[in-house]
Amino acid sequence: MVGRRNERRPIAEARRSQPLRPWQVRERCFNVRRRGLDPVEIRAFLHQVADELTVAQTGLRAVQEENLRIKNALRAWQSAQSANRLYR
Repeated sequence: MVGRRNERRPIAEARRSQPLRPWQVRERCFNVRRRGLDPVEIRAFLHQVADELTVAQTGLRAVQEENLRIKNALRAWQSAQSANRLYR
């Protein structure tokens, strides 16, 4: 976890194949400009997005695990059906 807070990468670098993590959204830093946006408002929005991202990624993991369980059950059933046909 050390070093994440100081992580500043260009937006182009952020678009990589790995999914964006909630901590990356929460800890994203922006350059301050004289007439920029309210940093408190930005931080609150980033926390909201990170929380929603956490929920989405957790749900996705659950669906992927269920999908794997169903595939394995189907393979086992197909193998059992195939074995039953051989003995008829």
